[in-house]
Amino acid sequence: MFRVRTRKQNIFCLFKIIRIFVRNIFCVRTRNTDFKKVMLETNHKIRIKDIAVLAGVSEGTVDRVLHNRGDVSVKSKEAVTKVLEEMNYSPNLFARSLASKKHYRFVCLFPSHKKGNYWEEIEKGFDTAAIDFLHHNVQIEKQYFDQYDTQSFIRVSEDLLSNAPDAVFLAPIFRDETLAFTRELTKQSIPFSLIDSLIEEADFVTYYGQNSFASGYIAAKLLLSYMPEATQIIVARTHRKGSLSNQTNARYNGFIHYIQTNNLKDQFELIEVAFNNENENANRKILQDVFSTHSNIKAAIAFNSKVYRLAMHIKALNHTNVRLIGYDLLEQNVTYLQEGVINYLIAQRPDKQAYYSVRDMCRELIFRQEIKKINYVPIDILLKENIEDYLRFTEQ
Repeated sequence: MFRVRTRKQNIFCLFKIIRIFVRNIFCVRTRNTDFKKVMLETNHKIRIKDIAVLAGVSEGTVDRVLHNRGDVSVKSKEAVTKVLEEMNYSPNLFARSLASKKHYRFVCLFPSHKKGNYWEEIEKGFDTAAIDFLHHNVQIEKQYFDQYDTQSFIRVSEDLLSNAPDAVFLAPIFRDETLAFTRELTKQSIPFSLIDSLIEEADFVTYYGQNSFASGYIAAKLLLSYMPEATQIIVARTHRKGSLSNQTNARYNGFIHYIQTNNLKDQFELIEVAFNNENENANRKILQDVFSTHSNIKAAIAFNSKVYRLAMHIKALNHTNVRLIGYDLLEQNVTYLQEGVINYLIAQRPDKQAYYSVRDMCRELIFRQEIKKINYVPIDILLKENIEDYLRFTEQ
């Protein structure tokens, strides 16, 4: 016997079909494009129901895979596992995340910056982590300070302490001020991790970053090898209000250590130059005066990421025969490297530093997994001849 549907029932049925059709299209698209981004934008914590839809299996099947119980076909298990892998989960971690009721508020404290700056890559790493660990009830906030002004750091850090986050990620630009801040974090039982540069006295959970001292030592070896005696070397720094940068200080100390251990102190003259962060006309005049009063300048180095400003003025003053080395893959730095004005760039994978710091904090706080405390990233040495391949390479 045929059942006759009313017009209202037909419309409802059609709506259900369209909804299922659109949902399936949406799921396929997000699996093949950027599902994680969609989840973050909708502030949506992944559920067993979501995994089931994406894998094309029942919620019961997902539950059995997550908890490793009951009979599940190989095909269904592979489908569920594939979805979890696409979202950077193992079944065990995901099951624990579902069981956890606690929400975590992580705060990242690092320098304010313009587009194309070194710190933009750090921020990208934190943003990626915010997507990947949202499903573990982790919310990531970012706070900024002026890296050339200690008072800016003090103000922001004091405000952070008054709001008591669950964890902090910190770029320790100012050594003494950072130690004072981290002592307060320890008093309040707030775990913290360091990125970019290391302060060993601080009671941190993890450190991801360059071995700054070693990178300075390597920079000296690259810059001074086969350099004739009596060579004059420009050492460029950026003027700061208050303390010197912890990172650049460590690199400088490594640079000097190479000179001392190889008995080169009497062979080279170091010319200290302090740049103004806001006035390039003044900086060019400074360099012009230095070249006019020193006749044997054959090398130059900047220990921060802004070696491009040194390259810009050296090029403008027609001293491109000077061997020049600096740090980090800013677009301007890479351009001058490709032109041959900069001879070497030392890179340190800033996005990875940020991402892995968040990952390890999750492992420590949420999953109680053992983690490594000090993690030095590779010291990548880039030349004109290898920069293109380095930039094009994408991790699979």
